[in-house]
Amino acid sequence: MNNPHDIILKPLITERSMMQAEEKKYTFKVDKNANKYQIKDAIEEIFDVEVEKVSIMNMQGKLKRMGRTQGRRASWKKAIIKLTPGSKEIKLFENV
Repeated sequence: MNNPHDIILKPLITERSMMQAEEKKYTFKVDKNANKYQIKDAIEEIFDVEVEKVSIMNMQGKLKRMGRTQGRRASWKKAIIKLTPGSKEIKLFENV
């Protein structure tokens, strides 16, 4: 995983993440095998910002049914990135 775009898959845009964006906290869906250090380096390289803290959560896939059979959506990993106070904002989350 040398490419930072392989680590950061997509931003998560929800009502809660937009409220956190005002506090310089941004939410991303990341690769399941990535650790905090890899996520921090990828964010700093892609968006040219300074990261203060990275919080990660493993999200369990939801249980789904089709008739009698049960299945599960794929599990994934979520990262909440907090930027340093002097850092600029990420433009991706504006005007959403």
